[in-house]
Amino acid sequence: MRYIPAIVLLATATPAFAAGAAVPEPGSMTLFAMGVIGLIVGRQAAKKRRDRD
Repeated sequence: MRYIPAIVLLATATPAFAAGAAVPEPGSMTLFAMGVIGLIVGRQAAKKRRDRD
């Protein structure tokens, strides 16, 4: 859960918000978030598997 503040900071500090550009549609943001969550979960599972062996 320590990654959540970093993800929120990354999402809010993008140049698109500073330049007033259009916000991506919610489906795109959902797919991006699911990919990031998948990477985090996958890395944690691999780390647990590696520690167990």
